[in-house]
Amino acid sequence: MSQHPSLKGSKSVGSKRSVLKRFERIKLMRERGEWKEGTTPLGLPKTKPDA
Repeated sequence: MSQHPSLKGSKSVGSKRSVLKRFERIKLMRERGEWKEGTTPLGLPKTKPDA
């Protein structure tokens, strides 16, 4: 099955994702000291990825 032309090359351009997955947000919040152990991972605040 072929891939739609609009989807080809999206990864090769080097564009950075503007949305982080839940585990990536928790990891980033731990590094920044904003994550408290034992808190629920649901309803996390939005976090900007590091540049």
